[in-house]
Amino acid sequence: MRYANMPVRLFFLLLLGMLAGCGRNTPSGHFHASDVGDRFAHADFHLTDHNGKPRSLSDFRGKVVVIFFGYTHCPDVCPTTLAGYAQTLRLLGKDADRVQVLFVTIDPERDTRELLAKFVPAFDPRFLGLYGDAQATAEAARSFGVSYQKHPTKTGYTMDHSTFSYLIDTRGKVRLMAGDREPADWLAQDIRLLLASGH
Repeated sequence: MRYANMPVRLFFLLLLGMLAGCGRNTPSGHFHASDVGDRFAHADFHLTDHNGKPRSLSDFRGKVVVIFFGYTHCPDVCPTTLAGYAQTLRLLGKDADRVQVLFVTIDPERDTRELLAKFVPAFDPRFLGLYGDAQATAEAARSFGVSYQKHPTKTGYTMDHSTFSYLIDTRGKVRLMAGDREPADWLAQDIRLLLASGH
């Protein structure tokens, strides 16, 4: 196509049309975290929260759930991740009331209910810490594809573990998997998309 002899007004109208066409080819809403589709279709847990109440995923139906597996003695990733979730809820404003953050301990040997009750809500009082015996912990982790292993040290032990977070939609389906360095504003945008879609 030749533009040299084209009237300026017509040229700009054509340019605007081309740009609009490009916009139609770009999704209006996309996720920052990885879409895991049906990979965790049967993910669930049967644990107890830090208030002593038995919990499973169905208890949070109607909310977007953010779940992370870690332990209270974690020196870096776990507290950093929980602090990031707290920032995400602040960014969500009123929408935060429709979100539940869950911290599942992979170290039930040390992470008692009392310790979880102090550690987890310190980041945000709406957060819940979950724990179970060794078998329940292993089953919950396996359900979400989480791996963990005790690593002995001179003073005790640490826990090597997966550092992904999982975002579950309001119908209880695992939809997204986020890395531990996902920015808080990206997580907030993903959560808003899940809330807006209603599923």
